[in-house]
Amino acid sequence: MTQIFPLSEGTFTIGHDKIFRPFNQTNDELNDRPTGSLLVEVQPFVIVNDKDIILLDTGLGFNNPDGVAHLPDNLKKHNIHPEDVTKILLSHLHKDHAGGIDINLFPNATFYIYQNEMDFAIQTGYPSYYVEELLPLKTCNRVNWLNGENGTIDGYIHYEHTNGHCPQHIVFKIESETGIIFYGGDEAPQYKQMKMKYVAKYDFDGKKAMQLREEWALEGAREGWQFLFYHDVKTPIAKML
Repeated sequence: MTQIFPLSEGTFTIGHDKIFRPFNQTNDELNDRPTGSLLVEVQPFVIVNDKDIILLDTGLGFNNPDGVAHLPDNLKKHNIHPEDVTKILLSHLHKDHAGGIDINLFPNATFYIYQNEMDFAIQTGYPSYYVEELLPLKTCNRVNWLNGENGTIDGYIHYEHTNGHCPQHIVFKIESETGIIFYGGDEAPQYKQMKMKYVAKYDFDGKKAMQLREEWALEGAREGWQFLFYHDVKTPIAKML
């Protein structure tokens, strides 16, 4: 039976400076943050099935207050060790989705990265991308470089180039015994965005991202997809009604 675990790294605000600042919902006030700051969760996901242990994006790469990195610590809470992970799927390489990339931490994993996104990341650089953390992937023999507008991994994981949030963004549809698990990265980041028409200023092509969300919401409701929301504070996993 397929299992899905959100790996929450906590709640953060992000403003125009693109810096992620921890936010305590009990004590902190959003109005005290710079104008335009958004409140977001940061949570990769791990999917466990009969064939693989799949990590979807790798988080910020921050440490807990005790100095232990979020990602391996969160995996450990579900009795998963980094060496158990077999596949790491990257929707894109922005620092909050790829900050936890470490080829040495995951010695038995194959990384699946869209080739054009790597090229774009290196060309674009800071503040959206931490290029120095991405460069080791270029020479790693465990990276599977994805190409084309769509494709399939191992017969049951499907990816599609969508370029709404950033030009080389991709999304994943993962087959399971109960139907499709949909991971839209930053093009379907929160449940509420799937329910309303919303052109986000932080998207490369906000109108296209909005249109894609509408299409996915309709198709997902019709076919019973499970949606995984990377930036949703309250609803990490949901079906559309």
